[in-house]
Amino acid sequence: MSMSRARVARRIASAAAYGGGGVGLLGGAALGVLLTEVALARRVVGGHNDAPPRADGRYGSSFVHRLGHEPLLLGVLGDSTAAGQGVHRPRQTPGALLASGLAAVAERPVELRNVALSGAQSHDLERQVTMLLSDPARTPDVCVIMIGANDVTHRMPFARSVRLLSDAVRRLREAGCEVIVGTCPDLGTLEPVYQPLRWLARKLSRQLAAAQTIGVLEAGGRTVSLGALLGPEFEQNPRELFGPDNYHPSAEGYATAAMAVLPTLCAALGYWPEDEERPDATRREGILPVARAAAEAAAEGGTEVTATRGRWALLKHRRRQRLPAHTEATPHHVWSRARREA
Repeated sequence: MSMSRARVARRIASAAAYGGGGVGLLGGAALGVLLTEVALARRVVGGHNDAPPRADGRYGSSFVHRLGHEPLLLGVLGDSTAAGQGVHRPRQTPGALLASGLAAVAERPVELRNVALSGAQSHDLERQVTMLLSDPARTPDVCVIMIGANDVTHRMPFARSVRLLSDAVRRLREAGCEVIVGTCPDLGTLEPVYQPLRWLARKLSRQLAAAQTIGVLEAGGRTVSLGALLGPEFEQNPRELFGPDNYHPSAEGYATAAMAVLPTLCAALGYWPEDEERPDATRREGILPVARAAAEAAAEGGTEVTATRGRWALLKHRRRQRLPAHTEATPHHVWSRARREA
């Protein structure tokens, strides 16, 4: 299955690179069923129109006294998952969790600027990148992008989706910013969604995630798969990890995803232990062809893919610290403990 997904992902990425259109992944009848079920699922899950809490600002204020250390600037782009839709406190959003974690690991303040937009598709990334780069004197040190789910549900051709994401990553990299992309989550995990949508949504989500990985690596970024991470764990604990609308993650769900992204975020800036950068065969890490690494990562959440040379990539399963199910995210304590135990 992973080899087949690798071939499809490479076809999509190639079409994106050469300006091609969509790549047919499902027949018309199957796609019609998928879209009908998506519409029904949206009515079932409902949701709310509350704006995500604003979490922009400075984190790690206890490190301000360290002379010669300007705050790191963390940019967050993407859709409702990146914005933190579904929670009510700023500290529960993925941006705040990542900013707090990065501050604790780097031991310096982190300034968060989140330009993500609920409902955004990949074509909105151009606007979001322009917002982040509007002040040439204050370019982000690192950016995290979470995008893709709305591209699937709104029938955006995957080649176009990957091309738009790759263009955004390339612009940020050319501006001197490190980039980590949380690839398309597994839409087959939505609790009110039934077959055949569950199988089809999972298939499409993983194919887009794998293609995104190829495009992002070629543009100079890194990826962390969110798909299966938000799959088995969400399926087993839907009441804990989904929010009140049964569609967006809860505070615990966002913390789970953020803890998978944090090690890659820190490693991109050189703040993760050096011995963690070497592949560990006991954790099934190693160097693989890019397309195969992308396909394998799409099937297992929390997997990092980083380009090495040519068409080869490093596949890593970084350790992450799980939050107790009964607690609310407390960023500084959690991240400090995760760093000690890494």
